[in-house]
Amino acid sequence: MQIVTANGTPVEANLPCSLEEFLVAQKLLPRSVVVEHNGEAVAPSEFPRRRIRAGDRLEIVKIVAGG
Repeated sequence: MQIVTANGTPVEANLPCSLEEFLVAQKLLPRSVVVEHNGEAVAPSEFPRRRIRAGDRLEIVKIVAGG
């Protein structure tokens, strides 16, 4: 296990992995979040191809529907 920082909190993960794999491991639905990876916004279509490595920083925001 290695560490990434997600929303300012150290998180252990099996790395390297795809962003999609990381989100699923954190019990998050990939289509229900917006992600910034090392300061760069990531399109949901890139989640399966974007690789996460030890030391990376993620900002993950859950999308909430409402009106």
